[in-house]
Parts: sequence; C-alpha cells; structure tokens
Amino acid sequence: MSLPEPRPLDLPRTPPLRLRGRTFDASSPAVMGIINRTTDSFFAGNRHADLESAKRALELAVLAGADIVDVGGVRAGQEGEVVGPQEEIDRVIPFLAHARETYPELALSLDTWRSEVAQEAGRHGLDLVNDTWAGHDPELVHVAAKIGAGVVCSHTGGLPPRTDPVKVTYGPDPLDVVRDVLRTLAEGASAARQAGIPQDRILIDPTLDFGKTTVHSLEVLRHTADVAELGFPILQALSRKDFVGESLGLEADDRLEGTLAATAVAAWLGATVFRAHDVRATRRVVDMVAVIRGDRAPVRAVRGT
Repeated sequence: MSLPEPRPLDLPRTPPLRLRGRTFDASSPAVMGIINRTTDSFFAGNRHADLESAKRALELAVLAGADIVDVGGVRAGQEGEVVGPQEEIDRVIPFLAHARETYPELALSLDTWRSEVAQEAGRHGLDLVNDTWAGHDPELVHVAAKIGAGVVCSHTGGLPPRTDPVKVTYGPDPLDVVRDVLRTLAEGASAARQAGIPQDRILIDPTLDFGKTTVHSLEVLRHTADVAELGFPILQALSRKDFVGESLGLEADDRLEGTLAATAVAAWLGATVFRAHDVRATRRVVDMVAVIRGDRAPVRAVRGT
C-alpha cells in the first residue's frame, strides 16, 4: 500500500479590507459587532432602542474584541414597525456621534439602504455603508463615495427592502442561486468602483437569508470560495439567522453554536469579516481558524519544547 503524499494547502484568499488605518485580511479577520437601535430586532438580545442601552452594548462589543461596529435603525424583515427616514436618522445619529467621540480609532458602519441617512451619518466619521438591500437606492453608493466611506455590496435576489422571501426561485439547478449571487455581487462591486470607492474599501456580502430560502443560503455558504474568486474581501452576516434555526430546529436565542459552525466554515473558505451579535465567541472562532489555516501564528507554541 502506497502512502499519500501530503500537498501544500491551497486555500481561498481575498484582498485586504482597509478601514480607519487598519487592514483586515486572512491573518487579521474582522468582527463586526451589531448594535440594533430598534424595539423589534428578530433577536431580542440585541434590541437597544434606549440610547444608554446602546452605549453600554457598544462598550461591551469593544471590550469583547469588535473591530467594526455596525448600527442599524430599522428591522430588516417585513415584520415590525414602519420606520421613516427621519426616524431612522434620529435613532442612529446620536449613537454614531457618541461612538466616534468615545472610540476615535473604531471603524463605524451604518446598516441602511437610504442615501439621506448615510449622508447625515457622514458628518460623524462613518467608515462603511452596509447596504443590505443591494443598491435599492441608486444614490447610496455615490453618497458613500462622497463621504469617504467604504460600501458593502449585497445580494437580495431583486427583492425590495424589508421583503421576506416567499416562494423565491433561481432555477432548476441548485447552483443557479450561486450564479445569481456571483453576478449581482460583481455588478455591485463594479458600480462601487465606478462611483469612486477604492477597491480596498469594497466588501461583498452573499447576504444569506435575504431573498433566499434556507436551502439557498446553505448552498451559497458552501460556495464561499467561489465568491472569494471575485477578488474582493467578503463579509459574512451569519449571526443567529433563520437558515441556522431551520437547519437545527432552533429559535434565535439558541442559535449560537450553529452560527459559530457556519462562521468557521465561511472563514476556512475565505471570508474575513463577520457580522456578529456574539462578539467574543466569534472573535475566538475566526482567530482560531486563521491559525489552523496557517495565516497567523499561535499566540504561543511552547508545548513539548
């Protein structure tokens, strides 16, 4: 019996993301802590309608190892209250002003699809516009460029904001959803470049659950390496999502372990930025995967020496 010959690993890698003087890549993955300035977030553990509660959540996220903090003022799904642009501004701007003053080196991200909200946020040193609705407002990417922020390009299958996927389909081939994701993300990144945003401030997000069934989301997650071939840093927003819950039959409060399993797979396949409710646990998982992949050295390696 002949023994197999070990081969060097050929793992997916993407170019770095650069925000506020920091570089994030396979050796230094980023954790994006979530602060929801809402009363109706799908995960009850991250509802911070009260500003003091949001400030405390920010402090805890930074202490737990967040590199980026992403604030949102509107629930993503169609359930919950209607929030107009001015109310969204009133929710997120006081938080951003406090965060920038308190943590001047922290990268700040805004989860919005509205250009007028991003324009106002730009007055407070915003670093990233997290457009989770795939350019629904065509002016948003231009506002991001004008205020000097990066942008997240997403995939929603063409659905408008706050639309849950119902009977959505991409074709008979299970890989059709992956093809649509690749096409949409490539187009979004190209539009961002044309708007004047540097390549190292453009993130692409396969956007699991948005415009996707659980089966779709799982297929796209398996093909994270194909997304990496587009040549942009990848954001994976996996935290406690429905595809995790439906895979395991669990409600949002019990989806941490499933989320971390998905996070480890995505990190192994080339994602380097992770939007997370559970910052400390996510921080440890992505750092450990970076060490296993060989992208960074152990903190210490004295065992047996």
